[in-house]
Amino acid sequence: MKVSYYPGCSLEVTARPYNLSCRQVCTHLGVELAEVPEWLCCGSSAALKMDHLLSLSLAAQNLALIDRQNLDQVLVPCPFCYRRLLSGQEEIARDEGAAETVKGIIESDLQARFTVQNILEFLRNTVGLEGINGKIKKPLKGLKVIPYYGCYLVKPRQVTHFDDPENPTSMDDLLRTLGAEVLDWDFKTECCGSSLSLSKTEKVLELSGRLLNEAVWKGAEVIVVACQLCQSNLDMRQEEIWKREKKDHRLPILYITQLLGLALGCSGRDLGLDHHLIDPQPVLKERGLLS
Repeated sequence: MKVSYYPGCSLEVTARPYNLSCRQVCTHLGVELAEVPEWLCCGSSAALKMDHLLSLSLAAQNLALIDRQNLDQVLVPCPFCYRRLLSGQEEIARDEGAAETVKGIIESDLQARFTVQNILEFLRNTVGLEGINGKIKKPLKGLKVIPYYGCYLVKPRQVTHFDDPENPTSMDDLLRTLGAEVLDWDFKTECCGSSLSLSKTEKVLELSGRLLNEAVWKGAEVIVVACQLCQSNLDMRQEEIWKREKKDHRLPILYITQLLGLALGCSGRDLGLDHHLIDPQPVLKERGLLS
């Protein structure tokens, strides 16, 4: 299977483990990733708030580049990029005037004859649980995990058309297939503070702290995410959160692709497990998942 691959800006730098683990997992699953040539920012940045036409044009340029690859699907791990490309695709298809304006700006025709998929959608529905199950070498037996989807991946339903916006189950299903013990909770799609990390740090500490406290109370050993901003907020802010609350916890925040990679037999280094502030390796070694 060959699909287009749009990593997005943050997966190239701050979320490098997400990029590494996505590529490793796809290699082990027999999926060839064709990175979109000369891709650029998706527009889910200052452009989205300040200049709608600029944001739409950025998304359109990427859609045009993907279109030239002549593949049926594009895998977009970043929820923000996923939402921007989906929204751009939908607006261009719906609004003829906007489509013509954008075509003039990017000087390219737009067909967008492909499906935009996030990582959970791709693994759960395209690769399939049965296909993944057949390649598992090291089940995550005994590892207590909490799946955290965040608020961008499944909302709003009219844009993503993916999973239940209030009680999604795609990551739960995948983790169970890997052999993990999946803990249920009511915070699956609550906000962690997202991109407010620098502008409203106190709010991020409040929201992320709420999530971490609930996960600890539930008995989780790992929180599993599919969003680099969720991973960053929950990983980077823990020391400050626990210090404020006078608690001594260390809860690893891992990408779903990292746990899948371990189950498929990838090494910790290849999955970027040594890049986290809260070191996940002790608990993974305790469960026999790392040597």
